[in-house]
Amino acid sequence: MSDDAVSAEEVRHVAELARVDLTDEEVDQFTRQFADVLEYFDSLDEVPEVDRDADLTNVMRPDEERDSLDREEALRNASETEDGYFKGPNVS
Repeated sequence: MSDDAVSAEEVRHVAELARVDLTDEEVDQFTRQFADVLEYFDSLDEVPEVDRDADLTNVMRPDEERDSLDREEALRNASETEDGYFKGPNVS
């Protein structure tokens, strides 16, 4: 990657968007660092693609239909109920 991949003006623009004041030395430092980061991203292009079919198997049990609790049984241990529903604290 060339050294002009990121310009000092772009670094200043990003710093302005982030509302960060940078000295000239910091701008130079971040310009080099941003260029290094972009170079690392470019190196990902060299990673070979993996071309294999995954042997996927379903490890979950099949769904089974079962009887559910009736309303009275479900609400039996509730501290408060109202009109057949759980009642909780007011949220404001």
